[in-house]
Amino acid sequence: MKRENISSGSKWEPILGYSRAVKVGQFVFVSGTTGTDANGNVDPDTGVQARQALSNILSALEKAGASAKDVVRIRIFMTDASEWEVVGKANGEIFGEIRPALTLVEVSRLIDPAMKVEIEADAVITTV
Repeated sequence: MKRENISSGSKWEPILGYSRAVKVGQFVFVSGTTGTDANGNVDPDTGVQARQALSNILSALEKAGASAKDVVRIRIFMTDASEWEVVGKANGEIFGEIRPALTLVEVSRLIDPAMKVEIEADAVITTV
């Protein structure tokens, strides 16, 4: 199977040696994605961060020829699990009907203290 690395253009990808997503055949694996916007800003609101992270994931999926409907697993890492409802609501706005497998865990911190949420996604592109 052919491997395709999908870049977001982040300066960190070559430095850390990763891709925003990797597509192998019909499988797409999206790296941990934070709520950083196109200008490198992180909003202090957890819900805004979750929505931005999900938007960033959808962009990577699109570049790989996939969409939200192809997502089979989501992993959410939060620095404060007491805010799970606001993050869950953001996730549900996109995946409420698709209903992929989901893991949500609290972690002690993310790479930048301003970041409260990081989300990974795995997708399988299927033809209907």
